[in-house]
Amino acid sequence: MRTHVVDHPLVAHKLTTLRDERTDSPTFRRLADELVTLLAYEATRDVRVDEVGITTPVTGTTGVRLSYPRPLVVPIIRAGLGMLEGMVRLLPTAEVGFLGMIRDEETLQASTYANRMPDDLSGRQVYVLDPMLATGGTLVAAIRELIRRGADDVTALCLLAAPEGVEVMERELAGTPVTVVTASVDERLNEQGFIVPGLGDAGDRMYGTVS
Repeated sequence: MRTHVVDHPLVAHKLTTLRDERTDSPTFRRLADELVTLLAYEATRDVRVDEVGITTPVTGTTGVRLSYPRPLVVPIIRAGLGMLEGMVRLLPTAEVGFLGMIRDEETLQASTYANRMPDDLSGRQVYVLDPMLATGGTLVAAIRELIRRGADDVTALCLLAAPEGVEVMERELAGTPVTVVTASVDERLNEQGFIVPGLGDAGDRMYGTVS
């Protein structure tokens, strides 16, 4: 597994405001959307393309277009939905799948409650959207499901990651073609499984607390 931390002043600037507890939900959603687009630029550096011939107003030349099958973008519901627009803005022709996962707050284990994805992902590049790589359980479970369906190249986009979660993914997904792209690998997890210093619960900060 490869972990890529995007080191860019604009990324750091937006992340600082996302961390601030005074940032309201509308601003948080907007900045998360903008940050995802910056992360997506790095995450798609190796997106598969085919060479094509075109005619400009001046002459004939060659360029590239995204290969078939198209990339698949998979937000993990619910917080991952807040990352979707920023990703498809950069990959408008990508297809979108959905994966609903929930983490038990006592055991910290993830379970799937809904999915909407093709049964066969053979030859597909897949981009998984999950704001927080904390314990790693949710992303490991999600990526295992994608690999089981035939995906051979998976990239996870996370706003933040904890070193414990990165370690879990490296151990549990050893030998799997996975890349993690994130704005920061933070200090640690606390006793409740939250990233420190982190930014709190990304889903709650995007959409408010739903009881």
